[in-house]
Amino acid sequence: MLALSDIQFFAKDLVRPECILATADGVFYTADFRGGVCKIMPNGEQQLILPKQNDHCPPLKPNGICLLENGDFLIAHLGDEVGGIYRLTQDGEVSPFVTHIDGEPLPPSNFIYLDHQDRLWLTVSTRQQPRAKAYRSDVSDGFVALIEYESEYENGEPIPKGTAKAKIVADNIGYTNEVYVTEDGRTLYVNATFTRETLSFDITANNQLINPNLVAKYGKGIFPDGLTMDTQGHLWVTSIVSNTVIRVNPSTGESQVILADNDPEHIDWVEEAYKIHAMGRPHLDNVKSHKLKNVSSLAFYGKNMTDIALGCLLGDSIPTIKTNFSGVKPAHWNL
Repeated sequence: MLALSDIQFFAKDLVRPECILATADGVFYTADFRGGVCKIMPNGEQQLILPKQNDHCPPLKPNGICLLENGDFLIAHLGDEVGGIYRLTQDGEVSPFVTHIDGEPLPPSNFIYLDHQDRLWLTVSTRQQPRAKAYRSDVSDGFVALIEYESEYENGEPIPKGTAKAKIVADNIGYTNEVYVTEDGRTLYVNATFTRETLSFDITANNQLINPNLVAKYGKGIFPDGLTMDTQGHLWVTSIVSNTVIRVNPSTGESQVILADNDPEHIDWVEEAYKIHAMGRPHLDNVKSHKLKNVSSLAFYGKNMTDIALGCLLGDSIPTIKTNFSGVKPAHWNL
């Protein structure tokens, strides 16, 4: 288990850096609740990339982000009532990317993920309004969607090239959070935060998700959120509330705590609320810890991919720590 004394911090004045991306050139990108993406250079210089005024897009509340080959970002908008995926260029041009599914506006959107096959996966945690109504073990109405580019012609009529649409490929998940797709593109893992599970699906040749499988079931204090993988094939999972990083063997479901920063009495308080279906925003927004501020995501980085950077819901900087494990390079690593 790693020691809290080994944690270092970089960057400053961030606002809710929930999702963090690392790249080969040492640049980091974080979602920022000021409405865009913060770019952090190796020398520590920061650039907040905000959307220019646009009447076709709402003020964005970035939760998950991904980086595309041309340098644009896709942002999962965690609106109060509606969500959607929006494209943001590095010079601040913003446009809707996917805003509807099955003819209805997308609910508040949690995560957007680019895999090594250039597929885009979207998660919606819940259809409940407000979302806190789904902080329960008996609510499972989240989903995973695949975003596809429509053909240049549909029904004989031309459509704008590059128009994207989303279709649900896995439904009825207990607060869908981050997903991870293996390098070979054959398996998708997903965290279900409030049923406290990590699930897996096989991905078919036509991008359907089949053979749902329970990979791991978590106990007291563990609410899985962030998700990635190391080169030994083990999953790395972050837990909100308990500020915990866990390494999971997907073959056996066995887990190892890598890092933890929490107060036992606080965890007991949250657990009691969770058991009686009374968990709410105060249980997420008042985390008690020494250094970490509600860990929500993680990214391996560095020359040997042995360091990890952590996104934190309540943080204003990025915690980092060195490990003895090496992470798998993400699809955006060399972009």
